[in-house]
Amino acid sequence: MERYDVIQGAEAFYHKGNEVGILVSHGFMGTPQSMEHIGQGLAAKGYTVYGIRLTGHGTHYRDIEQATYENWKADFLEGYRFLKERCEHVFILGQSMGGTLTFHTASQGLDLSGVIAINPAMNSIPSIEAYRNAHTPRYVKEDKPDIKDPNVHEITYDKVPVRSMRELLSLMDEAEERLSYVTCPALVLTSTVDHVVPPSNSAYILEHIRSKTAHQVMLPNSYHVASMDYDKDQIIQHTARFVKATVAKKKAVGVK
Repeated sequence: MERYDVIQGAEAFYHKGNEVGILVSHGFMGTPQSMEHIGQGLAAKGYTVYGIRLTGHGTHYRDIEQATYENWKADFLEGYRFLKERCEHVFILGQSMGGTLTFHTASQGLDLSGVIAINPAMNSIPSIEAYRNAHTPRYVKEDKPDIKDPNVHEITYDKVPVRSMRELLSLMDEAEERLSYVTCPALVLTSTVDHVVPPSNSAYILEHIRSKTAHQVMLPNSYHVASMDYDKDQIIQHTARFVKATVAKKKAVGVK
């Protein structure tokens, strides 16, 4: 389906580690580059990490224009199955739309050990809501990535297809409807200030999932793309702590 080559630096990545696998996903218009630091940090702690590249991302905006949210859902399932074949425990971690996909995937009744989401989009992205029923213009100029650290460069497109915004909104609608099917342990990491996805999205998710174990951690020094921002190392630490505790609990229950 894709007609353009992958941009240098935007490739998927894989780090082979122990029996605990973590699927890592970027968000809408992003690439695996935005999750590279998180992936390397988790791999350094011994975990097996697979950073996927969602269809139409990291090539050309004409490629994402042809992608559907069904493609992105399939990308997540393929990534999950890849890790499940290699690891005993599988966690999925997504940022922004990656967080949307994380919870949608967790609603499918899969053998997931837990989910982690960074500034997940679920029920409100004000900047794109106006395009829900729009078919023109074909493209909208992309704003500068919402990152507090001025020294960070994120690989992204300079134009957003309006069709792709509608696909994102459709994905959010479907994921929102399925939140009550999410029962696995969950960790939500939320920037205090986010100019793209309001923090209320995280609160909404935590109110509607049925996980017995669900935690929220606030990120005080990052904007939307927190995986590349000042709190990126804190994200690694919180994620590793959540994964370690969840696996230990599963093993303890298994002994009984």
